[in-house]
Amino acid sequence: MKTNFLKLSILALTLFIASCSNDDNDPIPAVVTQKFSNLYAPQTGGQAVPAGGEFTKFSFSENKVVANDNWDIAFRGTTIIVNGGAKYNAADAGEPARTGSGLVSSVSGTFASVTTFPVATSFKADATSVYAIPTGSGNGWYSYNSTTHIISAIAGKVFVVKTHDGKYAKFEILSYYKDAPVTPDATSVSPYYTFNFAYQANSTTTF
Repeated sequence: MKTNFLKLSILALTLFIASCSNDDNDPIPAVVTQKFSNLYAPQTGGQAVPAGGEFTKFSFSENKVVANDNWDIAFRGTTIIVNGGAKYNAADAGEPARTGSGLVSSVSGTFASVTTFPVATSFKADATSVYAIPTGSGNGWYSYNSTTHIISAIAGKVFVVKTHDGKYAKFEILSYYKDAPVTPDATSVSPYYTFNFAYQANSTTTF
């Protein structure tokens, strides 16, 4: 009886060790690039009038627009904010309070080439009167043609985001116009963001 019990105990221990070993060797799921199309981000005001209206909040982990505090980035007109730091304008009712630990770093390169996280010192949060992603033509994610009045995403501009809950994602803006026309013109409808993103849900430092 004791011999049988000992054999069963050894078998159970062996199976447990094998199970743990398999868990340790499980491959980390691949990070998948996804495209989000036609995120509508209207604003009021502009052109020397203070901008207003609600920001459209987006969650990378859920891959959708959200209405709660679990957002990572948010859009209004040409402005993009991150869920970390402080409000740019405390009096702006449409700008959401920062409830997360979000940060963002701007990287030059193709989307595919950004495979590792930037150095920690390059990450910034929103602050009073300072956006982590600058606004204005040529300063942040877009350029503005004063002749055609077309807003174009700057090629080779990738943003790495520390999400509201401490994970990481990268994104690049593809278009500011509905259905992402290859050559937008005066008939193109804005502001409808189309962007690529990749979300890293694990504790690794690569995409």
